[in-house]
Amino acid sequence: QVQLVESGGGLVQAGGSLRLSCAASTRTFANYAMGWFRQAPGKEREFVASITWSGSNTYYADSVKGRFTISRDNAKNTVYLQMNSLKPEDTAVYYCAAGPWAVTTDEYDYWGQGTQVTVSS
Repeated sequence: QVQLVESGGGLVQAGGSLRLSCAASTRTFANYAMGWFRQAPGKEREFVASITWSGSNTYYADSVKGRFTISRDNAKNTVYLQMNSLKPEDTAVYYCAAGPWAVTTDEYDYWGQGTQVTVSS
């Protein structure tokens, strides 16, 4: 069982930045690919970014490419999502997920409880 805890969400003005963190409670964190997803009110959950277990490959949704960066520190059992140039449409609950592959679908085995990101215009 892997527990994931997100942090770093909050309220920010458009154009601002936030860094989300997701801490994993497992000794085998380096074995997992990690993903970030988000869900806005009244919308389906959508893929944001993912990273392979080694960190050598990353994948992004078109809507965040060039603005968001996913990274990981396997020594700290933590994955990050640096979000720059935030837009009001980035407002959502952000979830991290762990699984065997860095896929863009929601086929991950473990999910965090989410952290709210609100971008004001």
